[in-house]
Parts: sequence; structure tokens; C-alpha cells
Amino acid sequence: MMFPDLTGELRAEMPDLRGKLEANAPTAPLSWFRTGGPAQVLFTPADEGDLAYFLVHLDRQVPVIVVGLGSNLLIRDGGWKGVVIRLGKGFADIAVEANNRVRAGAGAPDVKVARVAAEAGIAGLSFLRGIPGTIGGALRMNGGAYGGETKDVLVEARGVTRAGEKVVYTNAQMGFTYRHSSVPDDVIFTEALFEGRPGDPSEILAEMNSITEARSSTQPVNTRTGGSTFKNPPDRKAWELIDAAGCRGMRVGEAQVSEMHCNFLINHGSASAADIEGLGEKVRQRVREASGVELEWEIKRVGLS
Repeated sequence: MMFPDLTGELRAEMPDLRGKLEANAPTAPLSWFRTGGPAQVLFTPADEGDLAYFLVHLDRQVPVIVVGLGSNLLIRDGGWKGVVIRLGKGFADIAVEANNRVRAGAGAPDVKVARVAAEAGIAGLSFLRGIPGTIGGALRMNGGAYGGETKDVLVEARGVTRAGEKVVYTNAQMGFTYRHSSVPDDVIFTEALFEGRPGDPSEILAEMNSITEARSSTQPVNTRTGGSTFKNPPDRKAWELIDAAGCRGMRVGEAQVSEMHCNFLINHGSASAADIEGLGEKVRQRVREASGVELEWEIKRVGLS
């Protein structure tokens, strides 16, 4: 599918734009699943000011989504009619501040933030090593792993609204719950400030290494996957429900429920987004029939079928 090219019109309306605009850009390289249709417009802003300028001038009727590393994202085969905003190098800075604080751009990989904190002797952020995404995603989903969650260490988060207004949210204003933040969906996070506690760098790095080893031994980390597919229901484990329903190893074309960890879906090379989503829906159906539990997608699925 090819969408009408909007980039010329956008450039004309935004003469001071410094970021990159691409028409009908492939999105498969943006997703860990390595599948999905084109983005009508792919915009990579230069920095927060450039992002705000773009949003101020963008027609409010044009749909917008934001992509970081694409670790928990499935863009459907018909692509995205509207603008995909990718937060790149202009949002990847990480800086250590006083009082065991770390400031990180929303495009910074979680693992890099964890490592910078560890090397500075700041404990409490090691759990970020187990989250295969960016800080922006961790803010939006209250990302967590291995006993820690974003809500445990966040001081405040910066963002830009769809109207181009720059805003700041305290931890309390984020409205964190399990894998969720109540901040309006049209706010694009640009930066976060975290606070840990004093620690020994060697001990923190050892903890991170343990997380790395645990992930490698229990999760299909070197495959085309999207991370945890479904949220854990209250007091239950999604993978246990999936396994009990007989879904381990189940396939739809080149899409498969992981044999190693059955809350992960894998693209073995040529699976379409429809194959992956269809497999996930079959898993949900079987779990519903076997246990009465309605699994909720954790992976964000967007775009046209």
C-alpha cells in the first residue's frame, strides 16, 4: 500500500523544521518483529523544540504515534495512515546529577540508563536492564522487570502535548498502575528524571549481569519477538495460563508461540503482522476456553489491517 505523499505540504507549512521527514517509509525496520506496512510520514525530530514546533503546525486530525526501539510494537500490514514519530539521537542523552539522580532522554535505551547509573554507583535502576525498550516506553507503560518498576524511581517526566505545549509530570501525576500510566495518550514523553540510592558499582553491575543471564536462559532474546505479549492477570502468570491451555509452540505460518517462554511470540522470518496478531488471538481464545481468563495484550498493535 502507498499513501498520498504529505511531506512536501508539511515542509511548506513548517519552513523552520529541522528534523527528517520521509514519505511511505517502511516500518518493519522499526519493530523488533521486523514486519508491518509503511508509515505515511515518518518524522525524526531533531530535539524537543523541533518536536513541539512540528506538533504546533500539524493538523490535529492527522493521527500520530511514537516509536522508540519498537520492542513491544506490532504495526499491521496496511501500515499507518498519518505520522509516525521516531525519537532518535536528539532524545538519547543520559546524564548523572547530584543526589543519586539520572536524567535521560525518552529515546535512550533502558539498558544504557541502567549501565550509566551502575557505573556512577547509583543503585535501584538495575531492573531497567531487563526491559528491552526506551525510557519513553517505560514511562508510558510503567515498565518493570525483576522486582522493579518505573514508578519506584521516577521523580518527574517531561513531555510535549499534541498542541505543542511542553509539560512536566511528577511521579504522583503520572497515575501509574500495572503496565499503565494515566497521562493522556497524546502526550509525547521527551525526558525523565530518576532517583536511586547510593550503591557499590561492582555490586550493581553484578546484579545487572544476573538479570542478563536470567533473560538469556528463560526468554527468546535473540529472535524476532516483541517481548511479553500479554499482561499478567491479577495474581496469575500469563505464561502459565498459556502453557496450561496447550499453546506452547503453536504456529500460524511463520509466527510461533515460543517454546522457551510461551508469553513470547516469534517471527521466524516471513510472518506477516496478521499472522502474529492472529496467533495471539488464538492464544487468547484457548486461554479463555481453558481457564475463563481474558488475557489482555501488552504489545501495542496499531495501523491498518
